[in-house]
Amino acid sequence: MKKILNNPKDFVPEMLDGLLKAHPDQLAYAAGDVHCIVRADAPVQGKVALATGGGSGHLPVFLGYVGKGMLDGCAVGDVFQSPSADQMLEVTRRIHGGRGVLYIYGNYGGDIMNFDMAAEMAAMEDIEVRTVLVKDDVVSNADPEKRRGVAGMVFAFKCAGAKADLGGSLDEVEAVARKALANTRTMGVALTPCIVPQVGRPTFSLGENEMEMGMGIHGEPGVSRESLKAADEIAERMLAAVRSEVPLAAGDRAAVMVNGLGATPPEELYIVYRKVHDLLTADGVRVHRAYVGEYATSMEMAGCSLTVMKVDDELAALLDHPAKTPFFVQV
Repeated sequence: MKKILNNPKDFVPEMLDGLLKAHPDQLAYAAGDVHCIVRADAPVQGKVALATGGGSGHLPVFLGYVGKGMLDGCAVGDVFQSPSADQMLEVTRRIHGGRGVLYIYGNYGGDIMNFDMAAEMAAMEDIEVRTVLVKDDVVSNADPEKRRGVAGMVFAFKCAGAKADLGGSLDEVEAVARKALANTRTMGVALTPCIVPQVGRPTFSLGENEMEMGMGIHGEPGVSRESLKAADEIAERMLAAVRSEVPLAAGDRAAVMVNGLGATPPEELYIVYRKVHDLLTADGVRVHRAYVGEYATSMEMAGCSLTVMKVDDELAALLDHPAKTPFFVQV
């Protein structure tokens, strides 16, 4: 294992310490716990607060989107591990500005158990919490309710965060998050495994000329393991899977995200985006905004994912609303 670190057990707290020291004007700890990250100006009184959480190893997800116009707080677990209910409760307390808190996070068992417990404890303190689960990984399960949450959660953070920033009620912010996710699907492809620092070995194996279509961001199985294909074919297949559930016709608009999983050069991501853009525009679909880069990673995994969200006037305006976080700036 070759990684730039000290003791593997200190990987997460040292990473968080460095992140907050780099962005003291934007981020702070809640209750002195390095795993509880909030906006430096939290709580914002009179605004619905948004919180997320999950395991480390996915930067910018999750904590990279804490900031003005997006999230108010994030509970951070160890690499690929859920944060505790107590940590999520501390974040909830610290960000509550009097109008309720919306949780937005991925559809994973450990997160659901701990976040539901945090929400119950918050209710005992008269803090109203609502939950929206992200289930955008289109090929991870035939049952939409059992699908994984992956890069599409960034669009939910952006749209719900903008609605809250504009003064929306808890009902309105929740509704926008659900609307964004109802119109969002993602598919990914992995080329290499990643290494969890405390484990010290790859999470799975792929042959030198193999790829896995549909693999999850923790190394969950995909839909097929096969020989590496050309970029255009990969783009076509991902887009076809996404469009099978997000119908797009001439005159429609879409937000498109080509996301690197941690070790894919941006040049390769733009090659994929080029093909996706050409396929959509050939069908008369206009790309409202394009996002190409690393938005939801898996340590040093090579590969990419494609996320498409169909947008109307409301979602387009919310995407365009200003935001500023350590990893995302929208002017």
